[in-house]
Amino acid sequence: MDLSDLIEVTAILPALRANSKKQLLQMLSEKAAATTGIPEREIFDTILQRERLGSTGVGNGIAIPHGKLAGVKRITGVFARLDQPVDFEALDDQPVDLVFLLLAPEGAGADHLKALSRIARVLRDADTVAKIRGTKDAAAIHTFLASTPASHAA
Repeated sequence: MDLSDLIEVTAILPALRANSKKQLLQMLSEKAAATTGIPEREIFDTILQRERLGSTGVGNGIAIPHGKLAGVKRITGVFARLDQPVDFEALDDQPVDLVFLLLAPEGAGADHLKALSRIARVLRDADTVAKIRGTKDAAAIHTFLASTPASHAA
């Protein structure tokens, strides 16, 4: 699975400013609503519900909030690179500056898990993460996300 299948350049926020986890999730939900046509509130509520189960901040300044929604037609993502990290209650207690929001259809099952796994592998690649943190260009970020070989990101 290639991340370019999950995210479009227009769904990348390369220099987002958010003051809190909640504000960040609201902004991502707003962008996801524009991308999917699903109401922002519905996306936000779904993501917030998932966060209540435990933070999706996976460590190293990275979070992968995700959820399943009935109206989503295909697995899709929104990516944000934050100007200033925010507290995300991450597993390592480090603030988050890279966020990949993943939305999947309710019946996505294994495909949803495969997408989450692929995102996690790509964002574990130190070179890719350094390149993303070093640019504010959405097209460049898209290229970095899409071009990390699965073998390198394992």
